[in-house]
This record gives sequence, C-alpha cells and structure tokens, in this order.
Amino acid sequence: MQVSVRYFAGVRERLGASSETLELAEGSTVEAVWESLCLRHPALVGLRRYIRLALNLEFVDADQLVAEGDEIALIPPVAGGSSADDLLLSDSPLDEAAITARVERPEAGAVVVFRGVVRNHSKGQAVEHLEYEVYPEMAMLKLRQVIDEVEQEFPDVKCALTHRTGVLQIGEAAVVIAVSSPHRAVAFEACARAIDRIKEVVPIWKKEVGPDGTSWVGMGS
Repeated sequence: MQVSVRYFAGVRERLGASSETLELAEGSTVEAVWESLCLRHPALVGLRRYIRLALNLEFVDADQLVAEGDEIALIPPVAGGSSADDLLLSDSPLDEAAITARVERPEAGAVVVFRGVVRNHSKGQAVEHLEYEVYPEMAMLKLRQVIDEVEQEFPDVKCALTHRTGVLQIGEAAVVIAVSSPHRAVAFEACARAIDRIKEVVPIWKKEVGPDGTSWVGMGS
C-alpha cells in the first residue's frame, strides 16, 4: 500500500524534501513508517525522541495502524487559532486591537492580552530575525482545540488568538492571545494556559537566524 509523508521545519531541511510517497506492507503501524523512513533517510536516525508522528492531522500512538492513502506527518518540536472569527494564521502583522475586540463583551470585567514578540537574543546568542513554518491544516485544527480547551476549563472565559507565519523581524508580534472573563484572576490563568498549550500541541516551528548561523528551536541545530 502507499501512504504520503510530509516533512516540516528542521526535518524538511535535513532531508531536502517536503513530502514523499512511501510503500508499506498491509498492517503496518505508525512506528513501522518511522523505521522505514530511517532506512531510507539515515539523517533521521537519532531524532525519534524529538519527533511526534501525526496520522491524518491527529497525533497518534506508535502502534496505530495505517491504511492506503493515509497521510503521515513528522512533527518536530513546535515553537511556542472554530471559525475564521476566532483565530487566524497570518503572514501579515497582527492586529492586536482587532483580536482583542473579538472577546470584549459587557459581562466581562477583565480582558487580558498576551503579545509574544521577537527578541534580539536567545540562549546567549544574537538573533536577527525569526522564521516560522507551519503545517497549516493541522495547525488550524489544533489552534481550535486550544481555544475549546481553554473555554471548557474556564466556563466564563472567551478566548481568541492569532499566530504569525513567515519571516518576523525584531519587535514584531509572533502571537497574540486575548481572553475575557468576569474576573481578572481567571483571565490571567486562562491566557497562560492558552500559550502553554500552543507550545505543546500546535505544529508551528521557529527558526532563529543570527550572525552565528541558524537554529530550529527544540532540535538544537
């Protein structure tokens, strides 16, 4: 059977390809996909602890069976979104006021906004700009999931967020999260939860570019 495989960020650069088709035996698992790819691409050997595998836009266990026509994506550590009114992936500068307006309402006594911006250093090294790469179909699903999780955990909260993609200069906003609630403590807690979950589950990768070279965050290279 044939399955398609997609590569992103540091994995894509290591392999010099963004996708390929893989022939597998019937009854193969997701882990068998990984093993086959390592045989085909020695550059993947040793990276398993960094990589999560997604099957048809969802993270799955290693023993999950794959089927003809499935799509498998190798997900490196993410950097750290339901309708278009709730979230966006944007390749343009983020409009903080517009994002905040999505959550403002008469019953909300607190509105907390988190604005994550590009800084000029990381781990003692100078940074000139950042490059964000995204698996768009899965990222939209996972950003929606983050909003749903936050609003379910904090029932009186309304959440909106937007993440940038592409090249960002120093001082530009990479992500804006707005949360409203009747009470300030809950708004602060929900906003913190949202950014933590984005960094855990959304396939958006950050490459730091500086005078000393480049580095994909989370992969150490």
